[in-house]
Amino acid sequence: MDRTGLQQQHSIVDLMRYAALNQGGDDLANFNGFVPVDFPDFKQLPKIENLDRDRYSDEQLYALARYVYSLKPPPNPNKFDALAERGQELFKSKSCIMCHTPPLYTNNKLTIATGFTPSADAEKKYDILSFSVGTDPNLALKTRRGTGYYKVPSLRGVWYRGMFGHSGWCATLEDWFDPRRLRDDYVPTGFKPYGMKTYAVKGHPFGLDLSAEDRRALIAFLKTL
Repeated sequence: MDRTGLQQQHSIVDLMRYAALNQGGDDLANFNGFVPVDFPDFKQLPKIENLDRDRYSDEQLYALARYVYSLKPPPNPNKFDALAERGQELFKSKSCIMCHTPPLYTNNKLTIATGFTPSADAEKKYDILSFSVGTDPNLALKTRRGTGYYKVPSLRGVWYRGMFGHSGWCATLEDWFDPRRLRDDYVPTGFKPYGMKTYAVKGHPFGLDLSAEDRRALIAFLKTL
C-alpha cells in the first residue's frame, strides 16, 4: 500500500496498522524542507506537544478497515469498442502487461527509485523489479513516507482517478502520455512543485513514442479498466 510501498497488505490487520500510521504521520512530514502543515511559511514543523498523539482504538480501526473493504467502484461508462480493442493489442505488444499484469493490472512489485541502493537482502524480503522507471525520486528518498521504492500501481479504475504520476503532476491520461511533459518548460496540469511555474515530469517513458492515433487507442482501452 501507498505509492512507495510503505505497508504490505496481507490481511485486515495490515490495513488497520496503515490507518493508524496515517492518522498522524503527516503531521511531521518534511518534503525536502517543505512542511505542508505549516502556514504561511511552510518551513516550520509543529511542536510535538501541540499534536494530538491519541490513535484510534483497535475497534475503530477495525470498523474503518471493514468500511474501506466494503467500498465499490462506480460503474464504468466507457465501452470496450473497436478503438479500445486496438488499444488492448497495443497494451500487449508494448509489453505493458509486464508491470501492469491482468486481471489486477499490477504485478504488485516494487521499482527502485533513481539513486537508491537496496540492501543486500532486499530481494529476499520484497518482490522487486530489476529496473527503475526513472520517475522523480524525491517522494521515495526525501520524505517520511519514503522507502527507496515505488509501488507499481494498478490501472484498474484509471478512468475516474485523477492526477497521474506518484505526486499527481498530470491531471489526465492524455497529459500523462504527452511527450512534452519531459521538457523543462512543461507546465504541469496537476500538482506543481512548491515555488515552481514549470517542471519536467520525467520518467515512465513507456507510450510516449506512440503516434497520436495509437495513443488515443491506448487511452481508450485504459479507460475501460
